[in-house]
Amino acid sequence: MTLNTSLHPDILDAVRRALAEDIGPGDVTTNSIVPPDALMRGRIIAKQDGVVAGLDVAQAVYRMVDERIVLTALVAEGERVADRQTLALVHGPARGLLTAERTALNFLGRMSGIATLTRQFVDAVAGTRATILDTRKTAPGLRMVDKLAVQRGGGRNHRIGLYDMVLIKDNHIDFAGSLRAAVERVRECAPHLEIEVEARTIADVRAALDLGVQRIMLDNMTPAMMAEAVRLVASRARLEASGNVSLDTIRQIAETGVDDISIGALTHSARVFDVSFDYLASEEAIGR
Repeated sequence: MTLNTSLHPDILDAVRRALAEDIGPGDVTTNSIVPPDALMRGRIIAKQDGVVAGLDVAQAVYRMVDERIVLTALVAEGERVADRQTLALVHGPARGLLTAERTALNFLGRMSGIATLTRQFVDAVAGTRATILDTRKTAPGLRMVDKLAVQRGGGRNHRIGLYDMVLIKDNHIDFAGSLRAAVERVRECAPHLEIEVEARTIADVRAALDLGVQRIMLDNMTPAMMAEAVRLVASRARLEASGNVSLDTIRQIAETGVDDISIGALTHSARVFDVSFDYLASEEAIGR
């Protein structure tokens, strides 16, 4: 299966940093034991059920270590996989395969864990209008990696950083003195950007609506308050529920009629998906 290799430059930079961190001046163990001309075949397998994401990132890891390494994906990005299922075959110089193994699996495991958790939330709101969004609660230096994993789990990305969208939160409002003052300052300085406002009460929602902002975040509101906000706004702005969202509560939140539900746990609390690399001793073993 052909993989998409047009990864974001930030992801490729993250791969380079991870390899430099792990390899340093050289893989002492592998270089001591494995001859330079030795070849190896192996497979990457899932060790649990879930959703796979990041095989193309793993491929980038291998290729940076040795461009002769070939990774052949057997499943698609975002596909559900089962415990003990083979996800990809790899072959090439043995030194490169062994040196790249841990970094490749680290990326694949993290991304698949995020994608698996995201899919659980997406499935939980099926049949409602709600879209699952991520947040900026990503691992430092891995934002584009984490956000790509959310996409592959069926979620959508919220703003990437502090530069591509305006989100006026409670501290901004308190500092400016009022919501109106905060919105007016933003419109003067960044008129080209979409504005979202954090609302803590229905009065805040009404004030944001009067100011004509495009998005309103319903911060830690009860489902009853969210439903009231939905009736009040009547699709004149996009409503985002945020705060204390879990798999136990998300269906009730979605049924209030909000447009989006943002969940920090997608990227800050996802368990790493268990994957491993198995050495295949012969050509015939690949078919097993």
